[in-house]
Amino acid sequence: MKVFLTLLLCIPMLAFAQVNRFIYEYTFIPNIHEKDSIKKELMVLDIDAKGSVYQSMGKLEADSIMQAEISKMSGRRGGNFNFTSRNNLRNSIGYRVTKDYPEYTIFLHERVGRDRYKISENEKINWKIDPEVKQIGKYKTQKATAEFGGRSWIAWFSQELPFQDGPYKFYGLPGLIVHVEDNTGSHIMALAGNKTLPQAKISDANTEIPILMEKEIPVSEAQFTKVYRDYVKDPAKNMRQMMNNSGSNVSTVIRMRTADGREISDMNEMAKMMEKSVKENEKKNNNRIELNLY
Repeated sequence: MKVFLTLLLCIPMLAFAQVNRFIYEYTFIPNIHEKDSIKKELMVLDIDAKGSVYQSMGKLEADSIMQAEISKMSGRRGGNFNFTSRNNLRNSIGYRVTKDYPEYTIFLHERVGRDRYKISENEKINWKIDPEVKQIGKYKTQKATAEFGGRSWIAWFSQELPFQDGPYKFYGLPGLIVHVEDNTGSHIMALAGNKTLPQAKISDANTEIPILMEKEIPVSEAQFTKVYRDYVKDPAKNMRQMMNNSGSNVSTVIRMRTADGREISDMNEMAKMMEKSVKENEKKNNNRIELNLY
């Protein structure tokens, strides 16, 4: 009996002796006024003993390509980066969510303009577990509901997968969240597959590229909301500040390329183009996963 109990207690430890990668298919409707315009993206949830990372598979692959390019240049005195392969891997989801165990401290990592932010989560998810069960793929799952981010959510978790985690910021159920969606069907995250990776993989996948990445700015959700809304009102503010701070003795030239390939350097024209681009993006992406954050 003692041997049996020892083996049983070792199961969770063995699960965390490596990286457990869960791949989710994320189906979402970016524009609430165009409900037939549905997008899909593969997302990756990597779990190890210290925590988890949730991000776009396309972004993960693009970052890996860039790291390989940097490795090729190591030891050289100069060279050019090949951005072509990286840019060919298009993805809609640029954010990343990290959870630190055992407290499940959650951070959303998001970019606004040229700045990167680390946003602390302060909304606790209070799940109501329902007795309803159903089979999803090969897993027996149980239903749970919660309010989060201005939406009502239905989740299905499986105790056959011993992780109290899930996609995006979702966690806190007695088993991995296999499927979660809001009651409007605007955001659906469904487990599509899983595999194990060497322990080093989770840290390698999240290594920052110093020459491309600015240091993250830690903010609260309220602070981030203000930053984002101020940016939407005046997207060219940082560009103007950079030009003004360059000094009279320094010649700073900023150029932008339009969608038709035309190159412009006039500050007023660039500001108008940036404002137009941001406004159009806001119109197309008005149905975000957290309604009040942006």
